[in-house]
Amino acid sequence: MNRDLSYIGQSFDETNRYVLVNTKISRLERPITHQDYKIKITKLKTMKEIIILLASFLLIGTVEAQGTKARKGKSGSKVEKEAGQLRLNQIQVIGSHNSYKQAIDPALFKMLKQTSGSMADGIEYSHISILEQLNRGLANLEIDVYADAKGGKYAHPKGLDWVKNQAKYDPEKQMMEPGFKIFHIQEIDFRSHYLTFKSCLQDLKKWSEEHPDHTPVFITMNAKDDEIKREGFTVPEKFTSEVLDALDQVILDELGKENLITPDQVRGSYSTLEEAVLNQNWPTLQKAKGKFVFVLDEKDEKIATYTQGHPSLKGRVLFANAEPGTPEAAILIMNNPDKDQAKIQELVKKGYIIRTRADSDTKQARKNDKSQFEAACTSGAQIITTDYYEKSTHFGSDYQVSFEGNPYFRLNPILKK
Repeated sequence: MNRDLSYIGQSFDETNRYVLVNTKISRLERPITHQDYKIKITKLKTMKEIIILLASFLLIGTVEAQGTKARKGKSGSKVEKEAGQLRLNQIQVIGSHNSYKQAIDPALFKMLKQTSGSMADGIEYSHISILEQLNRGLANLEIDVYADAKGGKYAHPKGLDWVKNQAKYDPEKQMMEPGFKIFHIQEIDFRSHYLTFKSCLQDLKKWSEEHPDHTPVFITMNAKDDEIKREGFTVPEKFTSEVLDALDQVILDELGKENLITPDQVRGSYSTLEEAVLNQNWPTLQKAKGKFVFVLDEKDEKIATYTQGHPSLKGRVLFANAEPGTPEAAILIMNNPDKDQAKIQELVKKGYIIRTRADSDTKQARKNDKSQFEAACTSGAQIITTDYYEKSTHFGSDYQVSFEGNPYFRLNPILKK
């Protein structure tokens, strides 16, 4: 039997004046319209779908008490309770790729376009601020970090000297400070909403404290140390075991362990992290609210370095992109949902969390091709990243990524019962 839940939308809009902010309901002092929260209320068929809807609205089923008598009966309480018991691997979210990235200065980009056309096309994108992304409800961020133990290593990118009349860069001299820096490509694509990882973490903590019931936020990280073999280009510091230890420590220092979901917490009493994952030991959304999940998006040598001396990632802060069948396997990076759809589905059903991509290098956006995004959705990968949660501001395209209903958060489609 179909259940017409249009009254839910009515009670949110006209009676209770609630608006969705990063999957948390906040009260307004005026009636609101669908434009305020951009959620499509549809006819739902099963109690499970009602639970899904409320989970995406409320995350943990907590609603402010005023004016909610219509939803406070026994059945409403049951739905809210069940929504909170969904586990972290039972959702699917959309987040951003290279979330920190600002546009390359137009003068420099014009030069890059003339000298390296296809490369320039691939990096012709940018993002609104990270906090704006979170306020919209995006539930994954991607941050690239470069080690800079003494400070000043990346303080004057060469690109500033190649073309005149560029906007000022780092007037506050943050790049002179010791510690991890955030940007995309040395010398070329260096403008970022945050120049230091420390300042980014401080703002994330402040935002989280202001939104204590927020959806758990995944943060995938690239530890960047690849050398670009061109004369004059800065050679990055390598991510040794000591540098990776420092990366863990700055996250702990700035965010606090209490605000993190760590491998130790997921492993619990199981002998390995992978065993815990295969036994569905991910935290519930109730327990995961207000927290961050960090993932090291690397392979081979860096993963081996990060896990050395830390079997099953004991004592580590980040999950690691470890191969299935190893004690550290939990959150995996698989960026080709077209090619790997069946494999992703198999791994998701086993209990792993998968990060994949809807688009890359601006290619899908330029062609307005959503086939990879559709494959990502169907794969069941829990995290889907994109550069286009809004349309490009750099070239004409209607390409934009979102789910039906709640744009960036829903129940995992292949784990529905």
